[in-house]
Amino acid sequence: MKMRIALAGNPNSGKTTLFNELTGGNQYVGNWPGVTVEKKEGYYKKDKSYEIVDLPGIYSLSPYTLEEVIARNYLINEKPDLIINIIDGTNLERNLYLTTQLMELSIPLIVAVNKSDVNNKRNVELNLNELERKFGCKFVCISAAKTQGIENLMSSAKEINESPRAFKPMHSFCGVLEHALAHIEDLIKDHMSYGNEERWYAIKLFERDDSALKNLNLDETIQSKIENIILDAENEMDDDSESIVTSERYVYIAKAMKGSYINKDIEGLKPSDKIDRIVTNRILALPIFAAIMFFIYYIAITTVGTLVTDWTNDIFATAWIQEPFAAWLSTTSAPMWFQGLLVEGIVGGAGAVLGFVPQIFVLFLLLGILEDCGYMSRIAFILDRIFRRFGLSGKSFIPMLISTGCAVPGIMACRTIENDRDRKMTIATTSFVPCGAKLPIIALIAGAMFGNASWVAASAYFLGIGAIVLSGIILKKTQRFKGDPAPFIMELPEYHLPRPKGVFSRMWERGWSFIRKAGTIIVLSSLFIWFSSSYSWSLNPVESFDNSILYSIGSLFAWILKPLGFGNAKAASATILGLVAKENVLAAFGILYGYQGELSGAGNEIWRNLQAEYTALSAYSFLVFNLLCAPCFAAIGAIKREMQSTKWTWFAIIYQTGFAYSISLMIYQFGSLLIGNINPLGVTAATLILVLFIYRLLKKDNVNTDDSKKISLTTCGGNCAGCKSCK
Repeated sequence: MKMRIALAGNPNSGKTTLFNELTGGNQYVGNWPGVTVEKKEGYYKKDKSYEIVDLPGIYSLSPYTLEEVIARNYLINEKPDLIINIIDGTNLERNLYLTTQLMELSIPLIVAVNKSDVNNKRNVELNLNELERKFGCKFVCISAAKTQGIENLMSSAKEINESPRAFKPMHSFCGVLEHALAHIEDLIKDHMSYGNEERWYAIKLFERDDSALKNLNLDETIQSKIENIILDAENEMDDDSESIVTSERYVYIAKAMKGSYINKDIEGLKPSDKIDRIVTNRILALPIFAAIMFFIYYIAITTVGTLVTDWTNDIFATAWIQEPFAAWLSTTSAPMWFQGLLVEGIVGGAGAVLGFVPQIFVLFLLLGILEDCGYMSRIAFILDRIFRRFGLSGKSFIPMLISTGCAVPGIMACRTIENDRDRKMTIATTSFVPCGAKLPIIALIAGAMFGNASWVAASAYFLGIGAIVLSGIILKKTQRFKGDPAPFIMELPEYHLPRPKGVFSRMWERGWSFIRKAGTIIVLSSLFIWFSSSYSWSLNPVESFDNSILYSIGSLFAWILKPLGFGNAKAASATILGLVAKENVLAAFGILYGYQGELSGAGNEIWRNLQAEYTALSAYSFLVFNLLCAPCFAAIGAIKREMQSTKWTWFAIIYQTGFAYSISLMIYQFGSLLIGNINPLGVTAATLILVLFIYRLLKKDNVNTDDSKKISLTTCGGNCAGCKSCK
């Protein structure tokens, strides 16, 4: 018998880990009907008759976020045969809140208590029989990360599939609330066409849930009677209806946990709480974050990453592949244009980009470790304090984090921001963060002009964050973006040792995406760059770049970039081609500055030619502009899909490019002023831009930046009164 199983749970509860373990390679990804949010489905790898749907991570079934709407609509309308509710066993009380809501849907339910291995280490005892008696459903202890208890979980699912039975929730609320719910059930029972869900709808109507009211299509008389019942309960309990239900759920959960959850450890702060006292401290948090990111870029760009990249360029790419290939090719009867196409076009262009792959993999490996151990969740919480003061939510950091791999999924991750203004602003600015495609540009400039100084890469990362913060301040003071930031709710997982499987999986996924792009778009672009730089408009070979097609194209835009310090046709051409894919910037440099004549090494040849045409200041200005200007075509396409508006897409492109131009202009002109190379017109323009920036930053607005409105859920289970990391 076939069975549809829905996986539901809080974010960071281990739901996706369990889904991947259950389905293996038997999964496919699409979009939920009517919305551009990823939908994951698959089949149990040991029995294809079990179809498994991974619902978005949610905290409740209240329709406040897009994820909650999707999960709720699926459960109500599609009616799966079974719900597996994954809960974090280390934060039981907080996670059981969703469980009480899922029970009311009258769909068979299994509660999978995840992270049982962590509880065992902490000497925590769970009385599963008592929990099953109090909640009226099956409880199974598992460890999704260590694949423990999964067979037992699926055996329980099989039992329900073979012997389906009526499911009735066991929990109850206080007398006043139960009395009100009973009256509402009586009023709506004749209007139900949804099976056994009177109690769920009664609770939702009591909470004044508009979506539930619309589904039932009740007449005004019944609606009026229900409102009177709610008002009577509110007057008697001296609270609003939604708060009454929330409070009663937690009262019930607290009673259910007595005798079911026993912590034998000596009372005191958990290790995660002790660490959080330092890393989330209001004063120390940002310096610690800056030091960690500086260290990561130091490892990826200056030490380990550079050592591996040098070996890749000098030994693997040059000595083992490029030189033998060029030597063999010269012995053939292949025409010179074809040899140039292969050696200078494909090898010179794509090879210049792929040479930096080791640094990219090292960076993604280190970022994966930070994500997996739980630290990056703290950074979202820390930055929420800052972002909120500038009109953004901490949710904006999640797309930023994802964008370190690629801007496209980072832009798509903005869907989770429910406030339309905040979502549009985050979409328009999240690509400021250096992605994997921009890392080779950073590495090239750092190596060629700054002796591989680690501060160059670190400054690029913090420049991206700074650009988002500045944009948040400026844009929030305009009429289009004015308004309070959305509340930020996030579960902070406990610290744990990184899991190698998860870390290497993230590293490979992001790194392979870069290689795949280099193997397609970059190769094709390299062919175009080689051809357009080697031939004239009359299709005759040219000995000088100044007579080429690409020179004439670059010259059309070079004058615009001259005030930024790199107003030559080569830099302009590379920047324009970077709109196709940011890797093209390095591919263009590899062809235009690198392999002239016979091959003679990898990156160092490009470095010497760059040093002849750029100063450190103009090179850094070039780097800043290419980091902050409009992203690649793929990212622009993602912006168009997410904005669902051509006008807003053009706003994002123009704003990013204008912002990048302004910052690069100020860096180059004020830097030139300091070293005595004064351009009166350029300095005047940079000064006017700086004055405008300061005016927009200091201009008063009505945005509410009250930090007390933030909601943060930590390892204390949401009871933050005594948690110093939350204060």
